[in-house]
Amino acid sequence: MAQSIGIPREIYPGEKRVASVPEVVEKLIKLGFKVLVESGAGKQANFSDDAYRAAGAEIIKGAAALWSASDIVLKVRGPNADEVPLMREGGTLISFIWPAQNPDLMQQLTARKATVLAIDCLPRQLSRAQKMDALTSTAGISGYRAVIEAANAFGRFFNGKITAAGKVPPARIFVAGAGVAGLEAIGTAANMGAVVRANDTRAEVADQVKSLGGEFVKVDYEEEGSGGGGYAKVMSEGFQQAQREMYAREAREADIIITTALIPGKPAPRLITAEMVKSMKPGSVIVDMAGEQGGNCELTEPGRAVVRHGVTVIGYTDLPSRLARQASILYANNLLRLAEELCKTKDGEIDVNMEDDAIRGLTVIKEGEITWPPPLLKLQTPPLMSGHGTATPSAPPKPARKSGHGHGKGEPMSIQTMAAVFGIGAALFLLIGAFAPTAFLGHLTVFVLACFVGYMVVWNVTPSLHTPLMSVTNAVSSIIAIGALVQIAPPLAEGVSRPDGLIRFLAIVALALATINMFGGFAVTRRMLEMFRK
Repeated sequence: MAQSIGIPREIYPGEKRVASVPEVVEKLIKLGFKVLVESGAGKQANFSDDAYRAAGAEIIKGAAALWSASDIVLKVRGPNADEVPLMREGGTLISFIWPAQNPDLMQQLTARKATVLAIDCLPRQLSRAQKMDALTSTAGISGYRAVIEAANAFGRFFNGKITAAGKVPPARIFVAGAGVAGLEAIGTAANMGAVVRANDTRAEVADQVKSLGGEFVKVDYEEEGSGGGGYAKVMSEGFQQAQREMYAREAREADIIITTALIPGKPAPRLITAEMVKSMKPGSVIVDMAGEQGGNCELTEPGRAVVRHGVTVIGYTDLPSRLARQASILYANNLLRLAEELCKTKDGEIDVNMEDDAIRGLTVIKEGEITWPPPLLKLQTPPLMSGHGTATPSAPPKPARKSGHGHGKGEPMSIQTMAAVFGIGAALFLLIGAFAPTAFLGHLTVFVLACFVGYMVVWNVTPSLHTPLMSVTNAVSSIIAIGALVQIAPPLAEGVSRPDGLIRFLAIVALALATINMFGGFAVTRRMLEMFRK
């Protein structure tokens, strides 16, 4: 029997998002589920009850009725103490949970014998998990909205202007932390014309900052800051001191500071001190995106915008909800991809497969038993690249054979072996030349030359707009097209017979297929390029 999915109205103060939208409800129904939506669940995100009805959902009045009728509940925020008792015993919950920060909630859900999938626990190292990565979707929205809030509080243009009334300098923005939210903030601010500088403990994001139009500010202290899973790690005291000195310099020059630094399971690191705020120009703005975890700024008041020393310090904790419709659409799509993984048979029944690395990482409670934290992922480590561009093997190399009668794997061919190969080849050509018909020798010569020329043409193609694979296939298709045209065209000299009907038919088919492949390749390339155009 198909299971029912319930979409309750979010009751957390200030939360305007909804866990699913009408467009996604239609797709959930196609997976075999019955979808129930609490009346008014999507109202604050501008999704009406009528839109959900038109998509095939059943509208339920009252939270108690919805929770008791739902086998699976999709939520944005984790349930509070009033919602947990409403949950059907043995039911399934998919939501943001933050198990490390909410041990009491974990115990309450365990008592309901629930199965809980925490969307915030998705193993982000898995490439196939990206389609379910709600953290990335939410962070991108937060970064964009942070710039909008900064622009609203800032008293000038972002971009520089020269007008009849005078010259307006561009705003100077400093972004602390270049994760998903930080990169989105950098790109948005740069597109609005601001001069953007950014810093992150992970040196590898420098190129990403530059590609979005920002300037990467390096701390004068050598230490690697990658902490795995897309997050930064806690740095040493020496690094932190050098970082504070750099932040103090940037604060004096910046018009706007946007901070995004968070470390999972820990309070937000303090990056901006009261002294730094005091050194900023009057009318400057700080947007502290880590407000919910205590804030990166010493003067941040979570959930509020306050003015301190002439500087507006914004500590809003509901940035995604300030773009509720867009945030709901992206989150609903993330949950849809998760539902597809849980219900691969499309029969409306989910299978929480603990052998699947992505599902295992998400599952924090299975049928009333806490399964968090999950075991460490066993990811395959790609071979390291040496300075010469060759792969360095992870295992010790096997000793090479000492005999001259063979060679180890990957070793160059010995002189004796090479001489033997060429000798055998020369003997074969001698036999062919002595006994083969004259016409065959001509065809063989053309064939060998064609193989050589074809190889050189195909493998010397330089990929530009195409991928290397597409470049090679287009080169092969071009050779096929030329060969087919030779077979189809009338003979250029008298006395040369035309190919028979079967050969000409096969040539026409080959020409048609090669042409489809070439034009298809260019069409795909054009569509790829259109994705990056505004």
